[in-house]
Amino acid sequence: MRKLISCVLICGLTASAVLTGCQKEGSGLTPVTLNEVAHSVFYAPQYAAIELGYFKDEGIDLTLVNGGGADKVMTALVSGEADIGFMGSEASIYTYANGEDDYAVNFAQLTQRAGNFLVARQPDPDFEWEDLIGAKVLGGRAGGMPQMVFEYILKKHGIDPETDLSIDKSISFGLTAAAFTGDDSDYTVEFEPFATGLELEGSGYVVASLGEESGYVPYTAYSAKKSYISENPEIIQKFTNAIQKGLDYVNSHTAEEIAKTISPQFKETPVENITVIVDRYKSQDTWKNDTVFEESSFDLLQNILEEAGELPKRVPYADLVTTEFAEKAAGN
Repeated sequence: MRKLISCVLICGLTASAVLTGCQKEGSGLTPVTLNEVAHSVFYAPQYAAIELGYFKDEGIDLTLVNGGGADKVMTALVSGEADIGFMGSEASIYTYANGEDDYAVNFAQLTQRAGNFLVARQPDPDFEWEDLIGAKVLGGRAGGMPQMVFEYILKKHGIDPETDLSIDKSISFGLTAAAFTGDDSDYTVEFEPFATGLELEGSGYVVASLGEESGYVPYTAYSAKKSYISENPEIIQKFTNAIQKGLDYVNSHTAEEIAKTISPQFKETPVENITVIVDRYKSQDTWKNDTVFEESSFDLLQNILEEAGELPKRVPYADLVTTEFAEKAAGN
């Protein structure tokens, strides 16, 4: 009786957040906290899985938290604030290389291309990457996937990121679009919906896709601490099953259908704008057909880290990646 009264009192004090926690106890679902690197249409399969009830079908009561950057997501994962982290896999490599015993293991890959775009002040249908020489660009955090992929592309075109242009890496993740409207930068590197947002307000224009230019790279993946995966293999499998269903959905439906499905996740963005963004990502083959994180992709990721000077030492694929759950999910 005392426990029941306590639950009622607590729920009354914090109506929405704690009431949800009290209800979970009798829901029959397993609570799982997922911390994502950003909330973006780039991750449409994940939101489709949420909105279509795929996680609930798998017996998971999912709590989604926006970490606002891979470094913050990894901190939440290592500290136990999150069960599963969704971010660039470079974060797991850094953690392992720094000697963390209970390191993060990648168990499912979602995106296979970079999700950001180069935005200029004016439309430029004839843009060439060499146009960036001498320019000022708002980039990403040093050591993060957006910035490293950008530098990888520059080097492909014979451009030295340190000497041939000026890249501002000081602005926090998600704030570069706002900064771009008020400073003197020539270009900014943006995720969606910020790239399209700048276009709609006439403050910038997409001139290149980093995803198309960089080719296939293991841009974002799901990971959990080694101990969590060992202790909760059923949860990891059910989670991966739900993500696989989300991938199956986006790869078999139109941009309009996908936009309508995930629109509750982006209440401030009109469905027609979401459609434009989804179509942009869909047309460049952003999402994998399955969640298997292949060794060749992991090797490419380490090559990119090495070129960026961010890799202390190469780490073993077998330690940082497991494909067991992804392979089973793809076979369902």
